[in-house]
Amino acid sequence: MVEQPGEESTEERGRRAEPDTVAERGVPEERAEERRGEGAGRARGKAGTGAGPTVPDQRHHPAGPSAGRPPAGGEPGPGPDLRKPPQHGEAAPGPHDGRGVPGGMAPHPQPPHYAYQPPRPAPPPAWVVASRPDNPPAPLRAATGWAALGAGVAASLLLGEGLGINLLLAALPAALAAHFAARTAGRRPRPWTLLWAAGCLALLAVPALRDAAWPSTLAVLAALAVGSFALQGGRSWAAALISPFWLPAAVPGGVTWAWKGARERARNTRHRWGPVVRTGLIAVGLLVVFGALFAGADAAFADLLNSLVPDASVADGPLRSFFLLLGIVTALAAARTAAAPRRWDRIDVKPGKGRGRVEWALPLIVLDVLFAVFNTVQLTVLFGGYDRVLRETGLTYAEYARQGFWQLLCATLLTLVVIALALRWAPRGRRRDATLVRAVLGTLCALTLVVVLSALRRMDLYVDAYGLTRLRLSVAGVELWLGLVIVMIMIAGGLGVLGRRGATWVPRAVTASAALGVLVFGLISPDRLVAEQNLARHERTGKIDLLYLRNLSADAVPALDRLPEPLRSCALGDIARGVAADEGEPWYATSLGEARAREILAQRPVAENRDACASAGAYDGHRSY
Repeated sequence: MVEQPGEESTEERGRRAEPDTVAERGVPEERAEERRGEGAGRARGKAGTGAGPTVPDQRHHPAGPSAGRPPAGGEPGPGPDLRKPPQHGEAAPGPHDGRGVPGGMAPHPQPPHYAYQPPRPAPPPAWVVASRPDNPPAPLRAATGWAALGAGVAASLLLGEGLGINLLLAALPAALAAHFAARTAGRRPRPWTLLWAAGCLALLAVPALRDAAWPSTLAVLAALAVGSFALQGGRSWAAALISPFWLPAAVPGGVTWAWKGARERARNTRHRWGPVVRTGLIAVGLLVVFGALFAGADAAFADLLNSLVPDASVADGPLRSFFLLLGIVTALAAARTAAAPRRWDRIDVKPGKGRGRVEWALPLIVLDVLFAVFNTVQLTVLFGGYDRVLRETGLTYAEYARQGFWQLLCATLLTLVVIALALRWAPRGRRRDATLVRAVLGTLCALTLVVVLSALRRMDLYVDAYGLTRLRLSVAGVELWLGLVIVMIMIAGGLGVLGRRGATWVPRAVTASAALGVLVFGLISPDRLVAEQNLARHERTGKIDLLYLRNLSADAVPALDRLPEPLRSCALGDIARGVAADEGEPWYATSLGEARAREILAQRPVAENRDACASAGAYDGHRSY
């Protein structure tokens, strides 16, 4: 019986029912493949004896033009499959489909590919955004660039050998650079701007007048703060607190702005640089040649040149380069700030939530009562009650004064903090609320002024007992300034503008008073004042602290010169040695106080006797009050 094509024989049905996988049959894969090939051959042999063509098994016997060629693409041939069994996770071997996936199996899903995106920078704070300039800075002018270069050259030649008028001379070109940049940007000077600029230059003149380092340092720091006000302006508390610290932050922007401007100008004016460079080189050459000839011809002219021209050597090269870079960078930062200043007044400081009357006023009223009781005791002591108080406490005048001054200074500072917080959370919205705020805070300010007077009185007693020192003079000056600030607060409260936006003069007045106090403190010559007070105490009591007076600066020489010998030589011994060590300093690095001290010591030299000075307490371990 001949089977028809398309019908399944019994042998094929039996073979199809057999297990196909190696795991199901338990035989090796190579033998299973061989047996499948033999079964297929027998089926084709039977089919060939019947009528009709048979369809060849294309999987093992390719037909057509590709017959006789080796299988392509890793396709198994007619013999046993000797390929390595698939490992875990790999596709089983088999013929490729049109897409190149072996065995017709779907590939493992791949994760989607995303392009790398760097993290976005955090947005700037709100106060930085609010204070941004209105317009970008105007392009760099040639005058601004030359002024900045002049500031660098002045700093390189004049700084590094001491402080004197050299600091003011180096700051003048930087001020000119800021002025030119502001005019290019369309800014016009206002009265407050001129006041701040004049105060900055006056503070920089303190090192030219005083030899003491501590008032000069205070003056330089105050000059930086006041100069920042002159460059940026502002009339709010935010401007008063932030602008002094923003000038160093403007250094990178100033350098970038100058580089862009210089590159643009060089591109547009390239044809002009040749004549300028040639002219400058010719002028410098003429000065060097004829100056050297005249210096060799006349000794007086040579001395004049030596005193005017700064000394420069190869060993000072790194230091001079540093000051050159510092001067240029500082001038560019000032010019960039003046061209596009920050608007600190736009920072919106929201007031605190208004409290209820009782919640706000009750703690302050209790504090007012405490201040009133304390001040009553102080007034009793002030008007003749010292003896009774000292008998009850067992203290001396000096101990009583020393015990209380620092506590009263802290109380004054804390009172200002309390006033600021009370204004932030003060009740508002009704007219009675404003009256309550003025009454409670006005009473607190008035009582605080009595505390200030009591602290100053205690300092006076302390100085009478132990003498005046730099620290005691400084803290007394701070206490006076705090009293002045409290008076300004009382005036603003009396005018009804305290805590409102209309009180724009209060931050300016407080800042100006601080700068003026530092300027006055430097002009009165604190070391000379300390020496004069100790000299008066010696004339009154016969006591003097020579060990402390020896550590004063040359500013104290005119006062200490009035002491009798051997106290005079004992007090001036260390100062005279310091002045002699600075003998070779140039004129621009010598202060007026040092110059006067040098003249006095030249007229009356010091003859220090160690035995006499030791008995007078001029050295460690021998101290006489």
